[in-house]
Amino acid sequence: MCRSNRVFKVVCVWGLFCALIIFPALDIMAADLGKDIKGSKDIPGLPRYEGSVISGYRFSKFDESNIPTGPWKGKKGWESSIKKAGRRTRIIYLAPPDRSSTEVILNYKNALKELGYETLFECSGYSECGQDIEAFYNKNADGKQIKDSQLQEYAFSPYSVKDPKVFTGKATIKGKESYVFIFTAYQDNYGVSKAGKRVAVFLEETRLEKMEEKMVTLKAESLHRMIAEKGKAAIYGIYFDTNKAVIKPESQPQLEEMAKFLSQNPELQVYIVGHTDSQGTFQYNLDLSQKRAESVISMLSSQLGIATSRLTAKGVACLAPVTSNSTEEGRAKNRRVEMVLK
Repeated sequence: MCRSNRVFKVVCVWGLFCALIIFPALDIMAADLGKDIKGSKDIPGLPRYEGSVISGYRFSKFDESNIPTGPWKGKKGWESSIKKAGRRTRIIYLAPPDRSSTEVILNYKNALKELGYETLFECSGYSECGQDIEAFYNKNADGKQIKDSQLQEYAFSPYSVKDPKVFTGKATIKGKESYVFIFTAYQDNYGVSKAGKRVAVFLEETRLEKMEEKMVTLKAESLHRMIAEKGKAAIYGIYFDTNKAVIKPESQPQLEEMAKFLSQNPELQVYIVGHTDSQGTFQYNLDLSQKRAESVISMLSSQLGIATSRLTAKGVACLAPVTSNSTEEGRAKNRRVEMVLK
């Protein structure tokens, strides 16, 4: 792993250089930097710096983003930040070679001010933004990095970044909250040299949207089949408010199907297991998952007539994910209740 002191930086950069000698195809397969990459487009309503081209692009209909409101603190990440979920777009622009990071960020700030964005955080240089701030991208600390090709993956290559600038802001656009995060810096690209020795711009917008609920209520028959085949059933039709254990009213259909299954199989005893995603501390999630499992048992017992002697609550936090926690879609699948045969 690369160390923070200068000796190790030299070693790490040399190692990366050697890797690129071994794999020279990276440069040969570089995109045409005279035009935007295929399938990319500007964020509606947000302008680009004149003469820039899009070298990286990723759009998610619904995802979660970490918006910095304080400087970068190395392994600890951002000193302060806010998490927002909705329509998320990440773009890397390559500015014309003769432009400075200062000129580019000032143009963005002026344009965003005209659009009604208020400043959440801004900084200039390592002394204000934090040492090695480019690590937010190349170490994928907050899921910012785009890895569709070496052109995107090696943007803001380690130890090549100079004059970093950050701006984050918030506005209401067409009735919806919009959060932007802009990082500009002079940089090299160790994967595609033609994309280096110029200012690059990382632009991310998160526009708040409600996630579409795609999970359907599991009927008693489906619960019976899943328990018989796998000894457990993952249940997504029980809803809680964020960071709370109070069950929402729209969970009633699923609770009734669970009670129906248990009534049809009076000999069965089951664990009701709460699962969370990996956001927050482990102990917090462990407590939350336990409380949610207990809430389900309380509803099944007090309202639907299932004996508590047949039900045992267990919370396991994020210890048994069904998929990656790196996206909001993945985290939504990991947040669930399971019925497990004793």
